[in-house]
Amino acid sequence: MKKTQRIAALLEAQPTAQGGTLDPRYLGYFHCFNRLEYYDAHDVLEDLWLESRDGNWAFFKGLIQLAGAFVHLQKQALRPDHPKDGRRMHPAARLFKLADAHLAPYSPRHLQLDVDALRQLANALAQSIEDSGFTINPWTPGSAPQLALLENEA
Repeated sequence: MKKTQRIAALLEAQPTAQGGTLDPRYLGYFHCFNRLEYYDAHDVLEDLWLESRDGNWAFFKGLIQLAGAFVHLQKQALRPDHPKDGRRMHPAARLFKLADAHLAPYSPRHLQLDVDALRQLANALAQSIEDSGFTINPWTPGSAPQLALLENEA
């Protein structure tokens, strides 16, 4: 299945969009992210990011980087002794920091998202990884964050 077909299938599987003002791919990001499907969240939003010509380009990039960081943590948690997956802590921490940098201009809230809270999460996870000497993965399926959009926020 081609990437565009896979994205379309992911969007069809998500719950009905709230309010209809937000792009379905943006909403799809949160749907996939909260199902711990970080790679899919990345791909769904990347589709929107690639065509974005407005002031949301860096915002979407930050969210994509956040999902990418969680891809690294998830893969490391699943196969910590694997030659490649076991070494994913450094790239995860780096992506959390990049995500924070791209999201910072959109604080405190943007497109119904509490950007400040998301930045705090990214920074706390990067700090936790660094404080452990890149040896302790702070992510588990049971502790995975859930992202929620705020109602009636621009």
